[in-house]
Amino acid sequence: MSRKTGVSLRSLRYYEEKELFKPARLENGYREYDDFHIEQVKIIQLYFSLGLTVKEITRFFHCTNSQEIQRECIPSAIKVGERKLAEIKEQIDNLRKAESHLEENLSSWRKILSKGDGPIEQ
Repeated sequence: MSRKTGVSLRSLRYYEEKELFKPARLENGYREYDDFHIEQVKIIQLYFSLGLTVKEITRFFHCTNSQEIQRECIPSAIKVGERKLAEIKEQIDNLRKAESHLEENLSSWRKILSKGDGPIEQ
């Protein structure tokens, strides 16, 4: 599982301990993973990359990733999802502003250089 997902064994054990996912156990105690578990781990990683805490992921993940959505988890999942979506939109807005600022500066600097080798007036 670690090789297939790029997630350390330690992290996989942590996810299992926090009940983010639960692989089947064979008679010998070994864990058995399938494609569903691989997808779960990838989604958990995505949620962590978005800045969600284990508690938030637990609330959000069980609602979105269960075979049958549990009605009682939906309000909490909506709250977490809306907050994270607002944060992402703010980050996108900040990145667009930074992009615009850099584009303007680069354009200005290129114009200055194209005018020749003389001193740059301020």
